[in-house]
Amino acid sequence: MKAYVLRSYGPPDVLELTDVGTPVPGPGEVLVRVRATSVQPYDWHHMRGEPYAARLMGGTLGPRGPRIGILGADVAGQVEAVGAGVTGFRPGDEVFALLTQGGFAEYVCVPESALARKPENLSFEQAAAVPLAAVTALMALDQGGVQAGHAVLVNGASGGVGTFAVQLAKAFGAEVTGVCSGRNADLVRSIGADEVVDYTKEDFTRRGPRHDLLLDIAGTRSLRACARVLKPRGTHVVVGGPAGRWLQPVGHTLATLAVSPFVSQRVVMTQVVGAGNIRGDLMRLTELIEDGKVTPVVHRSYSFGEIPAAVAYVEQGHAPGKVVVTV
Repeated sequence: MKAYVLRSYGPPDVLELTDVGTPVPGPGEVLVRVRATSVQPYDWHHMRGEPYAARLMGGTLGPRGPRIGILGADVAGQVEAVGAGVTGFRPGDEVFALLTQGGFAEYVCVPESALARKPENLSFEQAAAVPLAAVTALMALDQGGVQAGHAVLVNGASGGVGTFAVQLAKAFGAEVTGVCSGRNADLVRSIGADEVVDYTKEDFTRRGPRHDLLLDIAGTRSLRACARVLKPRGTHVVVGGPAGRWLQPVGHTLATLAVSPFVSQRVVMTQVVGAGNIRGDLMRLTELIEDGKVTPVVHRSYSFGEIPAAVAYVEQGHAPGKVVVTV
């Protein structure tokens, strides 16, 4: 099969399109023919090996080179074969999945626990936009204890995670304020935000209203500043942070943890890859999508041969919604 292999850190042209062996599903695994994938910051951070500090933390960034050989965390496609013990899927089923690696290829083996049936009302490309971004948003709202009637502020509302967070919060009955640039304000309103704050014109941490829950995806303000927009017993969920070569977004997370004992609000860190009930979350999202309450925002599409260009575009950091790839 064809796959983009990552052998060393660097710019998008280090992604080498080459022939590799088609994987064979082991016990509890499903072989999926990839029909679409998506590109996100998770991919280019691993491609670049950034932030450098993360290479020393024992995760998926190795100190001398990548520990992930084929990038791509989002997959939508068709079941090709199943391994021993798999009972929930059979060849031909249309599925989508959240992985730690492997999506930038024609085939990938997926643990049954990370796989769910594709929403019937979505194309493969739309479905590939869902897993990591939507599961992140769903987990963040769950951790924040969102309830009907809550006032929710989403900082970074126009990005991949943010566009799902706005829609999910509305689906759960919250009043939603989105923070984004002015050029994306209409988009954020169109997906359900009750109010939009243009961060290029206004500091959202110095506005009057206080919120029950802040989903901080952009990580552009300090914890103390964000505390001003939360009610005394509100919850601040840290989802992401600013990009950086050496320390960020790790530095933002560490600084938030250091200051959190000195604010009255509850502070939560969201970690998705390798955690949680992924299949259950994908099934919850499928129900919401098929009910028409959530729709992926696809900003741009690329062909499989254009994956390096797609990664380069996402790395610029200005794409609203999701960037998808047809395989």
